[in-house]
Amino acid sequence: MKPEATLMRREILEIPDSVAVLLSEERSNIEAIAKELKESNAQFIVTLARGSSNHAATFFNYAAALLTGLPVTPIGPSITSIYQAPLKLNKSASLIISQSGSSPDIFNTAQAYTAQGSLSISISNSINSPLTGVCHQNINIRAGVEKSIAATKTYVNSVVAALAILAFWKNDKSLINALGALPEHLSRARDIKWPDLHNLMLHENFIHILGRGPTLAMSNEASLKFKETCQIYADSYSAAEFLHGPVSMVKPGSPVLALVARDQAESNTNQVTDLLAKRGAMVFSTSAHSGSSRLLDYARTGHPLTDPVSIIYSFYSFIEKLSIARGNNPDEHSFLEKATQTI
Repeated sequence: MKPEATLMRREILEIPDSVAVLLSEERSNIEAIAKELKESNAQFIVTLARGSSNHAATFFNYAAALLTGLPVTPIGPSITSIYQAPLKLNKSASLIISQSGSSPDIFNTAQAYTAQGSLSISISNSINSPLTGVCHQNINIRAGVEKSIAATKTYVNSVVAALAILAFWKNDKSLINALGALPEHLSRARDIKWPDLHNLMLHENFIHILGRGPTLAMSNEASLKFKETCQIYADSYSAAEFLHGPVSMVKPGSPVLALVARDQAESNTNQVTDLLAKRGAMVFSTSAHSGSSRLLDYARTGHPLTDPVSIIYSFYSFIEKLSIARGNNPDEHSFLEKATQTI
């Protein structure tokens, strides 16, 4: 099978244009939502999502706390959908991310958030879904049809939409400009290759993945993609949490992937990866300042909150090629469905 033949590959190639469409077509809507958030005087933020969308929500959790100074927390859908616990959400804003907007637990919980007094905002690729009908405001991520089971362009567009809300909410000119330039940077990121990691993982069935802060969301997403496209077990940890037990699993030759952006956590993460490399681990890192790791290139975007988007985009290109090289078809999964119906 040629790489261009997979649905996943085609959708990966569409991502720069898809992001550009989102930022152009939804800008006025996002600016209006940001204005409403300013006027709401929200005291805290809650997020709701599952799967890849939950990784996008994790990214938002970190970015929102960093930019707004407000407490931000995810709440498991089962609190409402299964346990039916009432929540006191007045004076809050809620961000609900769902590609399909049709999962019963996400829909029912979003409906409860709205009823419980939260300013509810959905991010979805289906603007006419049940979810959008129960939220105060909705953002159409405009990713177009995504046929591959493995979400790629919907994940990236969800992250960008969430980041754009924050940029306009806080009137952060640097971040607004970085988002505007992001499609061009992603066009460069598309062609970056990680051959040394590719060759190693052809014959490995386990890898540790590390992130910290906003890149932890990308680590979680990379872990999922290793599993669903390559059937490689990958665990994902904060670089700090990894030292609290999981480090004991690292043996000489153990593969480690560190997704590191140019932000305040870079130096600390490098200390962890250097320690692992000295213990004999095969450490690959996107940080050029890690003394003992094998460097993985990425297209730098000039902003610490858009760098992780560029990193995960290059990872998507890498993992699709690895899946094929290991004899898999990333578009075919025996037990997976595009829209998961959980309660």
